[in-house]
Amino acid sequence: MKNLTKITEFLLTGISDDPHIIHVLFVLFLLIYLITLILNLLIIFLVLTDSQLHNPMFFFLGNLAFLDMSYSSVTAPRMLSDLVTDSRSISFPACTAQVFFFIYFASSELFLLSAMSYDRYTTICHPLHYTQIMSKRACTHMASVVWVLGFLYAMVHTLCSLRLTFCGPYAIHNFFCDLPHLFQITCTDPYINILVIFIVGGTLGLGAFAVTFVPYIHILNTVLRIQTNSGRFKAFSTCTSHLTVVFIFYGSIIFIYFVPSTSKLFSINRVVSVTYALINPLLNALIYSIRNKDLKTALRKAFHHVHWNK
Repeated sequence: MKNLTKITEFLLTGISDDPHIIHVLFVLFLLIYLITLILNLLIIFLVLTDSQLHNPMFFFLGNLAFLDMSYSSVTAPRMLSDLVTDSRSISFPACTAQVFFFIYFASSELFLLSAMSYDRYTTICHPLHYTQIMSKRACTHMASVVWVLGFLYAMVHTLCSLRLTFCGPYAIHNFFCDLPHLFQITCTDPYINILVIFIVGGTLGLGAFAVTFVPYIHILNTVLRIQTNSGRFKAFSTCTSHLTVVFIFYGSIIFIYFVPSTSKLFSINRVVSVTYALINPLLNALIYSIRNKDLKTALRKAFHHVHWNK
């Protein structure tokens, strides 16, 4: 018989209970989080201050850096605190807030990747009309749609989660609150919530997927028509960073939200959650900062300016 005592807080089981590796994990994840913050802040700073980066691609890249930094900050500080303290309890309001902001930033990134895909399509397939199509006003409208859609999507799931009641066991087998983990411990039938994920999430997800990948069919056709190998390589190399980020992001989302969670998958789910919440934001910043010549040039100019102003 279920324990019918309504609870108001949960226990996050965290990454590991092994005392021999907890401090190692703390140092490792702290370094990852700090590097993520520094790299993404650096990208935002360069995009705002260097006039050569005032174009649509870097406008969206600045938004991506902010989103990566934000949704990493939703989970990392709490996880780091739990690694070095005995108390791993989290109140229901704090858990709900974590669910909302994580879905908000993550879903906004999903929609932003679609906007970035359209930008790459316009660059390669319609270069003569690029400045007209991707005007400052158009980019601002696209970014606004991204943020509003992310907010509405997160709000739908958060409001639906408020119908759930929890009466034990109250252990969340992860280092942060997320919908799949709440479904595992609720004593309310989560059928409606799961239906919302598959209908609303599936519809918006498939829409974002189509907007992200269909343009690459046209991009590929355009690139293949280029006569020289060097020309084809140069054209498609502008898309490789975006494609890499897209595949990593979609792979993590599909596993977390669309693969049924069972007790046998708790360990795997934790690893994927770490990748999704901590590693992806770092990889995104590294991929764009290492592969983008304009960004590296802007960084050298910034260091040169600081050096000569000392």
